[in-house]
Amino acid sequence: MAKVRPIALYLPQFHPIPENDLWWGKGFTEWTNVVKARPLFEGHYQPQLPADLGFYDLRLPDTMLQQANLARKYGIEGFCFYHYWFNGKKLLQRPVDDMLSSGKPDFPFMLCWANENWTRKWDGRDEEVLMVQSHSADDDINHIHHLIKFFKDPRYIRVDNKPVFVIYKSFLLPDPAATAKKWREIAAQYGMELYLCHMVFRYNKSYIDLSDGFDAAIDFEPFGTRRQESTLTPTKTKVNSRSPIVKKIFGKLNKATIEEARINRLNIKEYRHMFENLKPLNEFGYKIFPSLVPGWDNTARKSNSPVLILNNSTPYLFKEWVEKILRDFKPYSAQESFLFINAWNEWAEGNHLEPCSRWGLQYLEAFKSVLEK
Repeated sequence: MAKVRPIALYLPQFHPIPENDLWWGKGFTEWTNVVKARPLFEGHYQPQLPADLGFYDLRLPDTMLQQANLARKYGIEGFCFYHYWFNGKKLLQRPVDDMLSSGKPDFPFMLCWANENWTRKWDGRDEEVLMVQSHSADDDINHIHHLIKFFKDPRYIRVDNKPVFVIYKSFLLPDPAATAKKWREIAAQYGMELYLCHMVFRYNKSYIDLSDGFDAAIDFEPFGTRRQESTLTPTKTKVNSRSPIVKKIFGKLNKATIEEARINRLNIKEYRHMFENLKPLNEFGYKIFPSLVPGWDNTARKSNSPVLILNNSTPYLFKEWVEKILRDFKPYSAQESFLFINAWNEWAEGNHLEPCSRWGLQYLEAFKSVLEK
């Protein structure tokens, strides 16, 4: 059996940039939101604060060295950096640029194009676009020429010597197949083939399969497409007559949590619910790489109206989810064996493998213990 290749998604939002200074205030980084988060109900784990690595700044080279050493020690093969490209305008590019120029850390990586508009949705103001994403054939050409220097790096993650590039939401492209075709044509001019992936999401039911021109899909948890319909029905647990203001409550929650959800209009799922009833990967008619989250709670970004809270995540349950994936996942080839973890450091969304003040290294230790079996 092929060895699994664990890849952790990586957010490069932990250093100031002029655009964030303008949009959010001088010196803004992801930590700005993280430290302001407050619990919304009894037992709600907020704020989620870093432990071993502290409130780091990605302008400092030692930070990424420490992250790479920690990830390697606990079985992570590489990082998948979110890549922000807006018609030639690049945001949050410094960590990857510094890594490319310095050669450090010597740790495998790939890129995922976060091809959405940049909006104020963290404040709940989705209608205000801060940086527009305008897709075009000309931009496809400019973009792939820019990416080639990363693909040539010896640390870049490959499948059969093909650099792996991920598009977050390919359905936002006017013609995903045409984009993939153009990219392959230009890459061939540099003497390389590409391995192209895109994410799939349950909420976009018209686009949950593999696009033409792509090699594989990645199930994006906690909004993935593998969860059985039957597991998405609301619990029958009764609350009082004001219960219609609850947005959604999934799974079996205790009465105190249900009451707080009712008061705060929260969308809460029990963490265990996320992996109890997943469709087997072999039921999909295309290559789809599994993923999982150590947790999810974007209270830090959305204040009193988080998109989703996964309640009662623990290292033990995370370990169960990893074990379930590895029992189900049959790699498509020796190198097509990726397992994506969302994420290494999404602190404001409450999904981070990096050590936190509550659990320390326990999520990483749980992950390593499964791999060692």
